[in-house]
Amino acid sequence: MSRRLPNTLPEPPALDHVPTEHELREDLAAAYRLIALFGMTDLVFTHLSVRVPGEGHRFLVNPYGLLFEEITASSLVLVDADGEPAQPTSWPVNPAGFVIHSAVHRGRDDAACVMHTHTQAGMTVAAQAGGLLPLNQLSMEFVSDIAVHDYEGIAADDNLSERERLVRDLGDKSCLILRNHGLLTVGRTVAEAFYCMYYLEQACRLQLSAQASGVELSMPSPEVVARTSAQFTASANRGWLPWQALRRKLDREQPDYRD
Repeated sequence: MSRRLPNTLPEPPALDHVPTEHELREDLAAAYRLIALFGMTDLVFTHLSVRVPGEGHRFLVNPYGLLFEEITASSLVLVDADGEPAQPTSWPVNPAGFVIHSAVHRGRDDAACVMHTHTQAGMTVAAQAGGLLPLNQLSMEFVSDIAVHDYEGIAADDNLSERERLVRDLGDKSCLILRNHGLLTVGRTVAEAFYCMYYLEQACRLQLSAQASGVELSMPSPEVVARTSAQFTASANRGWLPWQALRRKLDREQPDYRD
């Protein structure tokens, strides 16, 4: 599908813009396709969700059983605060996904979008005692914006108290390393959560590549790390610019994500 490039970029949405469910469905479906495109999937497992404005902490999540590359805007399932579908659907919802996502959506008003992955790089760094190291500029963006949650087993309804600890450990950060498990990011928008997940994943991959080289690693001083971290400002439209380019890419190559 050929699309003419825009002559100018559209303006970022106003800070008080409240997205419609249709807008959120298209954004989240796009995120699922992009997670697949960039090799960050785990068959039909892991989850991305976005909260729908209104009462009840309802959010959209993937139907359990579809590959991320198959997900479309209309196939996403709207669930209520108890994890029950709030729309007619023949697809189940993954209980582990509900526990993690509902905890964050309930505990963080600003976390409109939550993304969780089981990538090789993310799970490897999550298994390292030192966690994410400030080895490069990408990782230094997150050193003051990342937390750690210790592993407690598969997130399921038999351990609901973990929800409180997960939210407590996340605090006000955008990124969370789930020890011995994987990565989690949150954002005020789908674009922001995806931006954090993409670059957190890249930071993990770079760390493993540097460690695999077998040579002594160059560690910047704490002062340089702190200065670099402060240079990354989390604006209200964080991730918006690359998100426009990524949506154009999908519109050209996988336009059915909007269906």
